Amino acid sequence: MAVYKRPHSLLDVSMHFCPGCTHGIVHRLVCEVIDEMGIEGDTVGICPVGCSVTSYDYFGVDMIEAAHGRAPAVATGVKRSRPDKFVFTYQGDGDLAAIGTAETVHAATRGENITIIFINNTIYGMTGGQMAPTTLPGQVTQTTPFGRDPLTAGYPVRVCELLSTLTGTAYAERVAADSPAHIAAAKKAIRKGFEVQQNKQGFSIIEVLSTCPTNWGMTPVQAMERLRTEMIPYYPLGVYKDITAEK
Repeated sequence: MAVYKRPHSLLDVSMHFCPGCTHGIVHRLVCEVIDEMGIEGDTVGICPVGCSVTSYDYFGVDMIEAAHGRAPAVATGVKRSRPDKFVFTYQGDGDLAAIGTAETVHAATRGENITIIFINNTIYGMTGGQMAPTTLPGQVTQTTPFGRDPLTAGYPVRVCELLSTLTGTAYAERVAADSPAHIAAAKKAIRKGFEVQQNKQGFSIIEVLSTCPTNWGMTPVQAMERLRTEMIPYYPLGVYKDITAEK
């Protein structure tokens, strides 16, 4: 008797992600939610440049490729033209919080009825490991070889905290992909984001703290430990805004 199987909306292909990368975990969670809600035929995903650039090979739903940082803008156009569809973006930190900052903030402040899945691994992954907006103070990257110095490079952007201050944001939660309990909580948050959209309540974002063993120069096990001991203290998990709980 099968107790665990591949979600139908997750295509049966090998993924290109590095060993220890948590993108595959989050892909599965998104697809489990899509299957459980019965919305596979009514879902449109938007993926921009970055490690998620080939997500159209993995998600068995309609997918649109957006220019770097522009996924929320593309998602806005799709949702406004087809409000009956479930529209989500799948974005990394360099994409969402650097080149795409304006699109993200303004989609949120307009209260666009879309769901954003935000992967925060504190580094640019696909392009070689440069400093990202979320890179922690002291973190070594290709462009901060002596560690990120806030005096010259500024401080990391806490995206959920930032977007939770905007009236148009309906739901913002930060989760992690480092343990069974946290992964279960991440799935619950992703489902909540889709349900907020289903109920036409506005903009939702689920930030997932993730690993990048390759560009961190760590083994998968070491990367998971770093997520727990360094990232979670700086980026506390939890719900930052939920208008459904306020009523």
